[in-house]
Amino acid sequence: MAEAPFTFDQSPRVDMCSDAAKAEILDECEEVFSQLQKLQNMIISSDTEACDVERSETPDYLNALAAELDQLKQMEPKLISTNPEILAAVGMDELKTLDSQLDMVVSYQETKRESLRESLRREKLWLKEKKQVLNAVTDQVEAERLENDKLSENSKLQGMKRKIKKMKDYQATLMETLSELLEEHFPGPKQVRATTGRKKTTTAEPEVDLLPLSEVLELLTNKTLETPHEPYVTMDDRFWTPYVEMLLRYGIATRHSEDHTKIRLESFY
Repeated sequence: MAEAPFTFDQSPRVDMCSDAAKAEILDECEEVFSQLQKLQNMIISSDTEACDVERSETPDYLNALAAELDQLKQMEPKLISTNPEILAAVGMDELKTLDSQLDMVVSYQETKRESLRESLRREKLWLKEKKQVLNAVTDQVEAERLENDKLSENSKLQGMKRKIKKMKDYQATLMETLSELLEEHFPGPKQVRATTGRKKTTTAEPEVDLLPLSEVLELLTNKTLETPHEPYVTMDDRFWTPYVEMLLRYGIATRHSEDHTKIRLESFY
């Protein structure tokens, strides 16, 4: 069955050419098609002949085919037609195809760019939220730190107050114990005179109220603490001489080097 001739009636390239160009390209295509048929017949016949070739000649035959194949690969492709009108139509069709492919690439790139923009927008929103969370946590940590510092200062202050109160209570206990000790072992001058009056009724009552030993020690202590640069206390008639001599003799108090009416509490440190 004879094969139908090759036609370009459905090709968009043909519509862009004149009738003469169409006829020329059609003739060239039919010529190329006939050459292809001849080549096909030669290949079929060569395959048939190759089956009859002896095995000793097979390597030579394969080498010849390989050399022919290399030669064909090195040949430059030949244009079907050299007609400028045909070449322009083919080029225009190729440009349209390339333009369509480029449009597809541009569309893909636009879609990809929009996707990247959306991803960037989400990333910026995520970063903004994380910054807000970070700022909130930072503010909370700072508030907690300030509160802890304040609680620490309050705790220190309360601890100091407790220590001061404890020392004051201890001081009050010591003073109370000292007062009881002095009252028991060193009674006031009035009591002494009242006791001695039973044996010698001629002893007269003191004209002034003499200070008990506890008050003398309190005066000396307060004077030392309040004015350490001038710790001396000036004695008057209220200071009972036996008490003063006892404090001086046992090193509890010392007299002024220039004024014998002044005494001060001895430094015990």
